[in-house]
Amino acid sequence: MRFGFFPLLYVCALSLTASHLTKPTVATQAFSLSTATDTTRTIALAGNAFITKPVPGGTEVITKQGLKKWTDPESVTSVYFRVGTAGKLTVSLRAKVTSGSSRIKVTINDKPFIINLTSADKQPVPVGSVTIRRPGYIKVDLQGISKTGDSFGDVSDLLIASSVADVVFATDPANYYWSRRGPSVHLKYTPPSGTNVEWFYNELTVPPGEDKIGSYYMANGFTGGYFGIQVNSPTERRVLFSVWDPSDGKTTLVRKGANVTDNGFDGEGTGGQSYLRYNWQAGTSYKFLTQGKPDGSGNTLFSSWFYAPEVGHWQFMATWKKPNTSTYLTGLYSFLENFIDNVGYTERKAFYTNQWVRSSAGAWTELTTATFTGDATAKNRQRLDYAGGVEQGQFFLRNGGFFAQPVPLNTPFNRSATGQPPAIDLNKLPEVQP
Repeated sequence: MRFGFFPLLYVCALSLTASHLTKPTVATQAFSLSTATDTTRTIALAGNAFITKPVPGGTEVITKQGLKKWTDPESVTSVYFRVGTAGKLTVSLRAKVTSGSSRIKVTINDKPFIINLTSADKQPVPVGSVTIRRPGYIKVDLQGISKTGDSFGDVSDLLIASSVADVVFATDPANYYWSRRGPSVHLKYTPPSGTNVEWFYNELTVPPGEDKIGSYYMANGFTGGYFGIQVNSPTERRVLFSVWDPSDGKTTLVRKGANVTDNGFDGEGTGGQSYLRYNWQAGTSYKFLTQGKPDGSGNTLFSSWFYAPEVGHWQFMATWKKPNTSTYLTGLYSFLENFIDNVGYTERKAFYTNQWVRSSAGAWTELTTATFTGDATAKNRQRLDYAGGVEQGQFFLRNGGFFAQPVPLNTPFNRSATGQPPAIDLNKLPEVQP
């Protein structure tokens, strides 16, 4: 679920004290970091920060050591963490300049503080305190004001001293790449037991404004492969259909549709990948159809078709042959993910509806139940900005953006049945094989 190769930032607006309406507070070294009852937590920028306002040609970057090459006063770096209760937070930074001095603005949600950095600063450097009224994500913005050296400074960590409970942020350096990408979420469907599922049909709509760069909206997932749409760059979008290799052997292309590119992939397993560059649009509903069946010679053939209403007919993607495998479609699911870590602060959402399967005997069955699940980033509580559910009769998935309230993993959802099987003449699909 991790192959592939601006934004609306949705952040929980947590209430602060009335003082956030006043002019910026200037921190001094007399500032007290914590009280005897507070716990101090160290939040590494390497796993919890993003350049949320990049500047064309800017040098700012988040590395394993935190914020580096901070030179442009227009750029903004944002650090995120979540609190589970209301309370007071006292904030400081591990920050330094190697030469000269700098003046920077630190904004905690909407309350600004001005601090000075010099090469002689003792660590940590105090920032200030805020009062949080309710649980949710906190955003801390860093922006340069003036400097005498080459850089505004290097910042490795944000420190918070507080008695608030259940503070959530990315804590595993070995997996900062995944936590910065954000949690991937899934809908797992269960066909009737004992059914040989040969066909899987699904419909997918990305709402306007939710088509963020780095998003993969996967409609038709099955054991060993998946099929959906992506936003690969500001100028490129794809329809992607991939099948993994078996444990013994290599998946090979049997045939492909017009304008479809095929290649292999590796990194997270290996397999065959096919994609169509297609400028799909947010707000439009697209249809996905996948077939999986044994070929009678010890292999399985997986094929997929894509229906865009702008085109008006089914487009053939590809047929992949998986050797040493004899199966129909199993493990049916959909998912939503971000595959570019630098934009992991952006939110995305998609609707999935009208799921149907057709057995090898020719019977259509509607799937109206789905179980909401998440990846390791969600399960290990590195990020809690994920949700799923039912809206207006459709399943939905949502992630990223550091919104306030997650939906519990493993929650089952039910949508209303339509009772209308897909009106598809399977025998007339392009490149369909009996």
